[in-house]
Amino acid sequence: MKKQISNILKAIIAPVVLSACVQSGAVNEVTKTEEVKPALALEEVKIITTASNTKHRLSETGKASFKKADQPREDEVSVFVNPNKSFQTFMGIGGAITDASAEVWAKLPKDKQDELIKAYYTEDGIKYSLLRTTIHSSDFSPYSYTYIEEGDKELKTFSIEHDLEFRIPMMKRAIASSGGQLTTYASPWSPPAFMKGKKNMLKGGTLQPEFYQSWANYYVRFIEEYEKQGIPMWGVTIQNEPMATQTWESCIYTAEQERDFLKNYLGPTFEKAGMSDKNIVVWDHNRDLISQRANVIFEDPEASKYAWGIGMHWYENWTGGEEMQRNLGNIRESFPDKNILFTEGCQEGFDAKHYQRWSNGERYGRNMINDFNQGTVGWTDWNILLDQTGGPNHVNNLCFAPIHADITKGELIYTPSYYYIGHFSKYITPGAKRVSTTTSRSTLISTSFQNEDGSVATIVMNETDEDINYNFIVSGQEIQVEIPAHAIQTLLYK
Repeated sequence: MKKQISNILKAIIAPVVLSACVQSGAVNEVTKTEEVKPALALEEVKIITTASNTKHRLSETGKASFKKADQPREDEVSVFVNPNKSFQTFMGIGGAITDASAEVWAKLPKDKQDELIKAYYTEDGIKYSLLRTTIHSSDFSPYSYTYIEEGDKELKTFSIEHDLEFRIPMMKRAIASSGGQLTTYASPWSPPAFMKGKKNMLKGGTLQPEFYQSWANYYVRFIEEYEKQGIPMWGVTIQNEPMATQTWESCIYTAEQERDFLKNYLGPTFEKAGMSDKNIVVWDHNRDLISQRANVIFEDPEASKYAWGIGMHWYENWTGGEEMQRNLGNIRESFPDKNILFTEGCQEGFDAKHYQRWSNGERYGRNMINDFNQGTVGWTDWNILLDQTGGPNHVNNLCFAPIHADITKGELIYTPSYYYIGHFSKYITPGAKRVSTTTSRSTLISTSFQNEDGSVATIVMNETDEDINYNFIVSGQEIQVEIPAHAIQTLLYK
């Protein structure tokens, strides 16, 4: 598998150099349109394809030269790109280094450890530029733990010693391999049990008012200790999934509770600690209730001034409903000065028989295209690596990751999700601008970004059972392209 992946990725045209880590305030114009420069020469298009029932995995499958476009007909399928209309600034794409990912990585042979890091964080891989991690334990930890002794309200015993064994070494390798820059942020799953008035951190509960300040101080201590280890923190989310009472670490905040914790405690505490440059993301939960959370927090000026934006997950379809990207458009229109960040998604219900289930990859491609087209600035997958059981996970909440490790064999298993994510992360660099892109048929979906060097990456996805021929039309120039059934393509041009 290693040889196969290496050969596939070496065949791909080297993308533009990863731009610098997005700093506070760098992503701030969500809906404003503006001219994109430099102008496109529109000479040649390179086509990269991943397709079901083929050997194509991020493979260069063709080149074509633009010619003057004819008027497209109604009986044709077309993709239209207008690079003169641009929208949000791209922050990056990445995944989470959890305790589970780090412990599985540590059990691999050294050559497989190197391969995994290369596959995610280098030019030869898919060039992740975002990194999420957890503030103490989550369900993807070996057990529940915190950084203090139980009952230590003053945080006198605060220590990240636990993370020094596995998680921090892996994060350092990832940062170094990416060129020294990864936009890194952290999320808590639950405060310590005593701060919730409970006997454990599991199954919900709420932060008790008498511990609001202590908990705010906890974020500061976490950032301080991680930065001492050479891991710069871009920011935090306030609470992972604040409306879900999970069997694992969880904590409930109503919109009003999160608003008040932000404006009266966390925001002022960051300011007092000299951390006004650290970004705070609210919500960090599904798209279904996201508008209500935005309305409550962003309409309060004293809370809103501390909020960089809002984070979301994709699990709202647990009810049987559809993905709710339309709610993101509502936030973009209602609060154009706030940013939208995808903070977590994974394919639930792990089954080793379905490593290569194609629909898992298509779920990534569909969500990424639709999220970006609704103004999302960055996209963060969940665990970057899990083992052959879909874990480890201390409450048996087993899931898929883009890459799995079979620890018993010392092997890495690349799933379709890895390649689908790569069609975005490998070719769109931080600082890029999304540009106007539409399709003439619902059988195709598409999005485009223009990188700071002027190059454009257009992603086109076909979830149907049929190959589709389409006109690809950019600024009055066109080529004809065929996309296989159940495939995703990246078209690269300048």
